[in-house]
Amino acid sequence: MSLRLSTVILPVRRWHEGGRDQWLRAEQLGFHTAYTYDHLSWRTFRDGPWFGAVPTLTAAATVTERMRLGTLVTSPNFRHPVTLAKDLITLDDVSGGRITLGIGAGGNGFDATALGQEAWSPRERADRFAEFVPLLDRLLTEGSVTHEGAFYSAEEARNVPGCVQGPRLPFAVAATGPRGLRLAARHGQAWVTTGDPKLFENGTPEQSLEALRGQIERLEKAFVEIGRAPEPMEKILLTGFTPEANTVLESVDAFVDFAGRHRELGFTELVVHAPIPDSPFAADEAVFEKIATEALPQLDG
Repeated sequence: MSLRLSTVILPVRRWHEGGRDQWLRAEQLGFHTAYTYDHLSWRTFRDGPWFGAVPTLTAAATVTERMRLGTLVTSPNFRHPVTLAKDLITLDDVSGGRITLGIGAGGNGFDATALGQEAWSPRERADRFAEFVPLLDRLLTEGSVTHEGAFYSAEEARNVPGCVQGPRLPFAVAATGPRGLRLAARHGQAWVTTGDPKLFENGTPEQSLEALRGQIERLEKAFVEIGRAPEPMEKILLTGFTPEANTVLESVDAFVDFAGRHRELGFTELVVHAPIPDSPFAADEAVFEKIATEALPQLDG
């Protein structure tokens, strides 16, 4: 598979004060997909503007034509499969079949307690994710779904006419543990990782590559464990959380070197954050645009 370059546009700008222009520019630059985070707020951005993922993607779908759109990632922290499925079917329709759902188990950040509940333990997050993903799969492929689960229920939930993309829009499953990787192997059209978080601050690029290699090997093992032949699955790396952080956006050469090493591991899509001044994702806008337009041709040359 050839390497694709995508971007994440965090929902921190009012639509008519730069937000709309960012999505338009991403398409003009030729990004394969433009994603956004699906959080109620996130880390250092908590006290500033932060808009909803589904309305933002709906708006983006109406001003773009070719670029794919998606979440990176949605989680059960404040979502229910029944209502999420309805939103996704609508998004897929508005976009003309250009939506990818990035989905993960969630964490213990602000979303975990925003609805007034106690933060779930890692075990409960995994248990909920294991029920959430198969139910969402059914809701997006069946006209009527009834389900009584440990965490989620549906009573004749109707989802007519279903997705534009058949049999449903693709899932990009974020996972590194055994249970999550099995979910990715069974239900995912793509797999997502940010690398090994333990290496982010004190690890080396070489250690990160080795950790990513191990994750890919465990993904391949997960296919065997569920009795399914390994398929050519899209493998997505959300950059910015490995030891290199955003230094990969300091120059075209730096990015080409980073991209080449990760393509050799088997990654088919790299995702870079659109620059946000005075944030962990600060980067030179001109260099970012040069990377978008010049990096992949150099890699293939």
